[in-house]
Amino acid sequence: MYQTDPPRPPQETMPTMYDLPSELIGESGLPDEFHCIQADLLSETCQPLTYPSEEILLASDLNLYYDPRHTLWYKRPDWYMVLGLPSASQQQDLRLSYVIWQEGVVPFLIVELLSPGTEQEDLGKTLQEVNRPPTKWEVYERILRVPYYVVYDRYENHLRAFQLIGTRYEAISLPENRLWLEELELGLGLWQGSYQQTTGLWLRWYNAAGWVPTRGEKAEQERQRAEQEYQRAEQEYQRAEQERQRAEQEYQRAERLAEYLRSQGVDPDNLS
Repeated sequence: MYQTDPPRPPQETMPTMYDLPSELIGESGLPDEFHCIQADLLSETCQPLTYPSEEILLASDLNLYYDPRHTLWYKRPDWYMVLGLPSASQQQDLRLSYVIWQEGVVPFLIVELLSPGTEQEDLGKTLQEVNRPPTKWEVYERILRVPYYVVYDRYENHLRAFQLIGTRYEAISLPENRLWLEELELGLGLWQGSYQQTTGLWLRWYNAAGWVPTRGEKAEQERQRAEQEYQRAEQEYQRAEQERQRAEQEYQRAERLAEYLRSQGVDPDNLS
């Protein structure tokens, strides 16, 4: 008897990372792969000309404690920069978190990478709930007074930047999706390319000469320079070899001519 396969149950929709809890109660499972790669690119290309590297803290998903009256309240910016602060030179001195009342230096710039469910808070469109910590926007703008706040939405390829003017953040116009920071002689912009074997539109630092190269790009530039030097040396060797061969041919022709003259009774060394 002919039998058909039993009907399959409807395909289950699997939950995303934003639906699943993380180790910290109430927080989604961040950071995801994009956050990690994007933060690496920001840190790798952030090379201000106005501050030595040992006086710059570049942090990614490092808890930022901002209120000494509520020591358990914190925010976790996707990426931020603190200037004029000695960085750790020994492994045992690496920070477990950034405690503002101990460090005494406010971040110069904070970058948030929009995720589903965080857009309203990241852009200051939610209000603080009663008896709850303030929102990110309130912390960055009102409490810490961070000079620059940058928000990148990779889903919409939308870059926004805000500067603290007085007591409020004001949106900055971004021609060609670029933000130049004169204080650093450095800028942030959207760059289309491949980083860590992943192609996309990335937030990246640039300077007056162009995009700040990554370590991989520097290595490739050095390899290309070495290859060019090798090719130039090879060309010089080939030219020298051709000259040597021409000189050898001239010598052989002169020897044959001298031998012929001797066969005719003429001394080639005494020709007038």
